[in-house]
Amino acid sequence: MFRLMFRPIVVIPVYNHHAHIASIVAALRRMAQPCILVDDASDAPCAATLRGLADAYADTVTLVRHETNQGKGGAVLSGLARAYAMGCTHALQIDADGQHDLGDVPTLLTLARMHPRALVTGQPVFDASVPRSRLYLRYLTHAMVSVNTLNPTLRDAMCGFRVYPVRRVLALARRVTLGRRMDFDIEILVRLDWAGVPIVLQPTRVQYPTDGVSHFQLVADNVRITSLHTRLFFGMLARAPQLLGRPRVLA
Repeated sequence: MFRLMFRPIVVIPVYNHHAHIASIVAALRRMAQPCILVDDASDAPCAATLRGLADAYADTVTLVRHETNQGKGGAVLSGLARAYAMGCTHALQIDADGQHDLGDVPTLLTLARMHPRALVTGQPVFDASVPRSRLYLRYLTHAMVSVNTLNPTLRDAMCGFRVYPVRRVLALARRVTLGRRMDFDIEILVRLDWAGVPIVLQPTRVQYPTDGVSHFQLVADNVRITSLHTRLFFGMLARAPQLLGRPRVLA
C-alpha cells in the first residue's frame, strides 16, 4: 500500500522567551529531532540566546529571524515555509513558554506518521497551575469552535502543540488571509476542518510555569478572537450543508 513520505521537523515561534528555550532545544536534541526557531523580533538578550543555540547546534537547529514582530501566527507560517523549503512534510508546533509535555513529542509524531493527511493536535489536560480566567475563556472558545465546525467532538482549538501537514497549511494560507496573532491556532484548525482535513486529538498534560512568559493580551486578543468567531460563524452558515454529518475526528 502506498504511503506518503514522512519527514517531520519541529517549529518553535519565539518572542522574548528566555527561560525555557534552551531546555526545549536540549530535549529535542536528545530525541534526535531537528527544529526551526522563529525569532519573532525578540529583544537583544533573547535574540542572542537563539543565535547561540543555532550556532552551537547547527546540525539540528535552524534559525529564522523576523526584523519586525509578526505575531505567533506569522511566526508559525514563516517556520512552515522554511520547513517546506527544507523538504519537510510535517511540522510539530511547540510553544516556547514551557507549557507542553515534551515527553509526548514521539506520540504526536507517531500519530502524524499514521495519519499523514491529518492535523494532529494536543488536547490539553490542565493541572492546578492554569489561571482560572484563561481556563474559562478557553471553554467559551471550545463552544464557539464546536458551533463553527458543526463538530462537537473537537476540544481546545487554542492548543499550540500540534503537527501540521505542511503543504496543506501553506496551500490554505495562499487562499485565505489567516490571523497572524493569537487567533491563528483557532482559525487554522477551523479552516482545515472546513477543508476536509481529518483532525486527530491526543490528550497531553499542560502546565503554566511560574516563570513562564505569556504574550496573550487580555483585551486586544479577546477582541481579536471574538471578531474571528463572528466571521467564522457566518462562514459556517455558508458551508453548513457540506459540514453536517461529515465525520472528521479520527481519535
